[in-house]
Amino acid sequence: MEITDEEKQLGRIWINNKQYFDNIPLTAWEFYIGGYQPAQKYLKDRTSLDRKSLKHYNKFIDALLQTDEVMNQLKELNSN
Repeated sequence: MEITDEEKQLGRIWINNKQYFDNIPLTAWEFYIGGYQPAQKYLKDRTSLDRKSLKHYNKFIDALLQTDEVMNQLKELNSN
């Protein structure tokens, strides 16, 4: 991941020389489920993505961010 906005912790993920995802939150890119980083694993074996896959990946990133938010809320509740 190439960090493009240090303040907001956003970056660019290159799929190949022509395709990339922009403004991907570092939180989603580095998020772990079990021993895996799903945002990275999904792209690992792909050299290009069609339009449907691009939309799916964006939804996937959103789901990871929402999961992280819920997990943080649960941690906060458990610490009280």
